[in-house]
Amino acid sequence: MAPRASWKGYLKLSLVSCPVRLYPATSASERISFNQLHKKTHNRINMKPVDPELGLVERSDLVKGYEYEDKQYIIIDDADLDAVRIESNHTMNIEAFVDEDEVDVIYQDAPYYLAPDGAMAEETFAVLREAMRKSGKLAIARLVLSSRERVVTIGARENGMFVCTLRNPNEVRGTAEYFGNIPAGKPDAEMLQLAEALIKQKETTFDPKNYEDRYEAALMTMIREKLKGHKPIIAAAPERGNVINLMDALKASLSQSKPPAKSKSKADEVAKPAAKKAAAGGAAENPLKANLLKAVGKSKK
Repeated sequence: MAPRASWKGYLKLSLVSCPVRLYPATSASERISFNQLHKKTHNRINMKPVDPELGLVERSDLVKGYEYEDKQYIIIDDADLDAVRIESNHTMNIEAFVDEDEVDVIYQDAPYYLAPDGAMAEETFAVLREAMRKSGKLAIARLVLSSRERVVTIGARENGMFVCTLRNPNEVRGTAEYFGNIPAGKPDAEMLQLAEALIKQKETTFDPKNYEDRYEAALMTMIREKLKGHKPIIAAAPERGNVINLMDALKASLSQSKPPAKSKSKADEVAKPAAKKAAAGGAAENPLKANLLKAVGKSKK
């Protein structure tokens, strides 16, 4: 069955345009979901509309209303919505191009795929796609989705294009409320190098297949066991270590991590002599640092 488009219209750049279709790039259909049941009958509960005066009402009797004052509404019908026509209802008019790394990830919202609508559109679509790919640019455009005009980015992706809706700036909270009280001082240089060494040991290439939803998998295992009539399997939570400070935490992490490459890192060069010094009785001013460096030196043996 062919996927269903969320939006159909035209992709336009100046005088060049082609018909396109927009498809959701993600799906939540595979997620485990639960239904609300009555605890005795196990019948599924129907959510029905209720009017405070009339009680249960038919959905066919419902209309849209905009609350312009407290409990005061103006009725909006389909004809009113159809009368609100702007270009982005049916056209993604490219307004500008920006570098790919200019769009802050915090503004990125929902992902979509964009494909040509019919064979006649393929040549124009391919030209626009490859022009963006070679320039390394993202297009900025607008379109109306779910009764809202959304600003979107458009970029090349494989043989098609990738569209991402952007959040409105007034939807993004400022950082001052959350980061304002965090001290701006620089961390200890030696501890920083040790942390960098730990990061280096854990470097890899990102593959989303390696990061499945473990909770969902455990949830499905529990459901299958209940279907068999067995008691649910209780998965033990990971034990928490007795790490009491940053130095001990770095020490424990480095000792458990995969050893780094044979070539010595700067962190090794800093940690070894400092650890020896601490072991010999020359404790650093910071006792936590002394404990960590001693432990790191021991873990390297």
